[in-house]
Amino acid sequence: MSGSGVNQGCAICGDIPFDAERRVLVVGKRREVYCSQACLRTGVRKLKIARRKARLRGAAALLSLALVAGGVGWGRHWLRHHHRRQPAPVATPAPIAPPAAPEEPPFGPHWPPTDDEWQQEFAHAAWVDPLPGPERRRPASCKQLFAPEAAHARCREAGRCGVDLGGELWGEHVYAALDGVVERLQRSDGAPGGLSVRIAHWGGAVFTQYFHLAAIPSRITVGMRVEAGEVIGLVGDSGGAPRPHLHFALSVRPSSALPEVYWDPAPLMAEWPLHTPGRGSVAGLVSIEAPPERIAGFPSPQHRAAVRRAH
Repeated sequence: MSGSGVNQGCAICGDIPFDAERRVLVVGKRREVYCSQACLRTGVRKLKIARRKARLRGAAALLSLALVAGGVGWGRHWLRHHHRRQPAPVATPAPIAPPAAPEEPPFGPHWPPTDDEWQQEFAHAAWVDPLPGPERRRPASCKQLFAPEAAHARCREAGRCGVDLGGELWGEHVYAALDGVVERLQRSDGAPGGLSVRIAHWGGAVFTQYFHLAAIPSRITVGMRVEAGEVIGLVGDSGGAPRPHLHFALSVRPSSALPEVYWDPAPLMAEWPLHTPGRGSVAGLVSIEAPPERIAGFPSPQHRAAVRRAH
């Protein structure tokens, strides 16, 4: 707008002559005087620029506020969502204890084991008498060896390489004397010692052998693990034995570089517990009626064949 009577210099170029025409721009309560139309246009342009900058600053401030508010809201949403999906905390495992020191071997440090050491180990083993109770059979020492390794073995005491047991009843149970693994089976009647079972104990350092059996259960196989007191055969007279009985042998061979040594098991067997079958006789095993001659100790050939077929 243009006017006069306003004693004020030009807002663009400063003072103006007193008698010059003035132009006044009113913005709210603010008044600005310009000396010419050109200065007025410059003032209007500056005002528009100032207003535009003010609007931009306001928009920027609003945008900043929106971003901040949105960020806070998204953060809260993310935290709630993340918290729901977070798997349950895994319990911190207890510290692992250092492994226990390996047990010292039963023998050593010298090698091979001494007889006293063998005696000590035998005394702590869980043996079972190889024949059933309730009466303990008196073992008779025997110097005969039937095993294939007999040519390279020796007896710890001369004339005491094993024991003969039983003879009162043909077909009695024969039990594994100690936990172990079946190492060898002989199912041929014509072989030395007849039908026989050899069981390895303590990782193959100790062996028990059972000769002159009448039959060996078909479930008994080489490599099978057997427990003390498990039936592994029947008392018989195979292998040309003059009467039904069990020849039982105990041997040790801690290394293949050493000879197999046969011990007399009779002193040890005096402490071995007896196992009595639940039905009290071998009849529960063979499941056939015993003929009269079996009671006398010498069964008929037909009865022997029936027992072997049953096993």
